[in-house]
Amino acid sequence: MSKVVVVYHSGYGHTRVMAEAVAQGVERHLGSACRLIAVEDVEAHWDELHRADAIIFGAPTYMGSASAAFKQFMEASAAFYLARPWRDKIAAGFTNSGSLCGDKLNTLLQMAVFAAQHSMIWVGLDLLPARSAAGLFDGQLNRLGSSLGAMSQSCVEQPPEYAPPLEDRRTAAHLGERVARLAQRMSQQ
Repeated sequence: MSKVVVVYHSGYGHTRVMAEAVAQGVERHLGSACRLIAVEDVEAHWDELHRADAIIFGAPTYMGSASAAFKQFMEASAAFYLARPWRDKIAAGFTNSGSLCGDKLNTLLQMAVFAAQHSMIWVGLDLLPARSAAGLFDGQLNRLGSSLGAMSQSCVEQPPEYAPPLEDRRTAAHLGERVARLAQRMSQQ
């Protein structure tokens, strides 16, 4: 059994939708359990993060970077940095922005470097980019063509019930399932 924690910030609800999709993917993997923790609540859950087999990070991309609330979570982890409780845990990440690009890659890079500083093992997507015919993706995974983590795009005018698109939510679920499978394999060694 693998224990996966998704720790995320969501300013408008769209990144929360992605976090829920990641958690659904984790729980699709037989014997895996997932816990969602909003960064606003993390102070009460540090021990849960320390006991997890994997941690998946999620944040919206604002102005080409992770949200300030997510960065505050990252900085708070300095309190236990030297003890290295996250060493050799699986790590992955996802992000959402209002535009197709929005410089989301920079947010995923921030997360990957953060994970490396905690001696974690980063897992990206194992999906090829979707191929579009006239802008239609017909449910294909990895619509935005990321390799480092799951990306999504949500028009800010759309409520979280309608955005991000199904393809992006399914990509997030795929990432969650992949992390759960790899975390279980690592814990059996």
